[in-house]
Amino acid sequence: MIEAQMIGRLFGVGLGPGDPELVTLKALRAVRQADVIAYPTTKLGQSNARSIVSAELTSEQIELPMMYPVTTELTDHPGGYEGAMSGFYDEMAKQIAAHLESGRNVAILCEGDPFFYGSYMYLHDRLAHRFATEVIPGVPSIMAAAARLGTPLVRRDTELVVLPATLSEEELAARLNTSSAFAIIKLGRNFAKVRNVLVRLGLGDKALFIERATMASERILKLSEVDPLNVAYFSLILIPDSRENHKDRVANGPGRITVVGLGPGSPGWITPEAQQALCDATDLVGYHTYLNRVPMRPGQGRHGSDNKVEAERARHALSLAESGRRVCVISSGDPGIFAMASAVLESVEQGPSAWRALDIHIVPGLSAMQAAASRVGAPLGHDFCVLSLSDRLKPWEIIVKRLHAAASADFALAIYNPVSSERKWQLAEAQAILSEYRSPETPVVLARSVGRDDEKVVFTDLGRLDTSQVDMQTLVLVGSSTTRHLSLADGRQLIYTPRSYGA
Repeated sequence: MIEAQMIGRLFGVGLGPGDPELVTLKALRAVRQADVIAYPTTKLGQSNARSIVSAELTSEQIELPMMYPVTTELTDHPGGYEGAMSGFYDEMAKQIAAHLESGRNVAILCEGDPFFYGSYMYLHDRLAHRFATEVIPGVPSIMAAAARLGTPLVRRDTELVVLPATLSEEELAARLNTSSAFAIIKLGRNFAKVRNVLVRLGLGDKALFIERATMASERILKLSEVDPLNVAYFSLILIPDSRENHKDRVANGPGRITVVGLGPGSPGWITPEAQQALCDATDLVGYHTYLNRVPMRPGQGRHGSDNKVEAERARHALSLAESGRRVCVISSGDPGIFAMASAVLESVEQGPSAWRALDIHIVPGLSAMQAAASRVGAPLGHDFCVLSLSDRLKPWEIIVKRLHAAASADFALAIYNPVSSERKWQLAEAQAILSEYRSPETPVVLARSVGRDDEKVVFTDLGRLDTSQVDMQTLVLVGSSTTRHLSLADGRQLIYTPRSYGA
């Protein structure tokens, strides 16, 4: 057994982003006192980590270059890249352990911070449970980049999200769907993919590119100026929080009111524009159920109300905006389809003249009928009509007239608000009216809570429609005379309405 006093100490030393003057005093002390200096290097013998502290190394110290078996090239290792790197770290851990067991202190050099995407952590996993270990933090490249770019990265309650550029384009797009501050690291050969995503999401103008921050070869470029074939691995993109804090937003400029559609249920259906508006708002106004779908943010006011007080809700939101606040009025689905956009604009027309001076915007959302149609194929693939069976704001006689008109014109239909706790009979009456013009075999879809955990989609037809299966959360799709069934090889049933009439 090795004597305790003979065992060396392991140091994971963070050296910061590249500028030798950004190395901490503690890191320098560990480097100067170490018996063995281990550092990553390429097959060409280049080591950025060693170059940062090369002036501090002495001839008495043992240098242990850790030559990566793979950088950007392919490998013929039977375990692929992961297998090659795992074997490499196993071998380096074995060599370092030998020095430690011989009583030598070993400093493993790491650019940036050892525990922030640093290669040191893989050796730490293999050695820290066997030897006395100290990890010395370093300035991360992200913070160095923010300093060199001269931009604050986050303010107040803003989140900072760090994404590796090695993620797929779809994953990057999904995770960038908020208005947090972002840092995208490990660009290199992934730059073109990242730029495509940023441009697609409308973030290209906000993105700041920097290469080799704080090093002599540092470059700061506009995204459009970067050559995708000439991007260093040590490059990153920052998307800082450009928002003013809540207090400033309230005090400066005219009030703003934005009517936002959340989509029908799934968080993945909320658009980036809607996310931005929700994050920028000082106040959220909406029906309790819809308001609960929006994550809480410190300092942001939330004003919930019942589902049947749309006009009061709109006036409350406009009054808040009149006081200089940035208000989001929340709707499910699309705010312009039987929702709050009309309620807000009607209140503006009927309200005080000051409301017409507000900065008013409508942010669209994925509608419930689009989501429901997508679950079953393309029933709205040709001309279609959208109706609400609610007679709370319009007479039932008008609804009957429109049902006759839509049915006689052979429109496919999307029917909102088919029943409620107080309206049990209207859907059966609508079924009877449609049956005067459509065959009993006309496809009908009952789509309940699409996009939520309790989603339920039922295929039926006009003749067999059981109205007792329908509630206020259900959207009803009724085909036209040309709507067809389609059976797939896997047994799935879809319906669609051909684009050419009578085809």
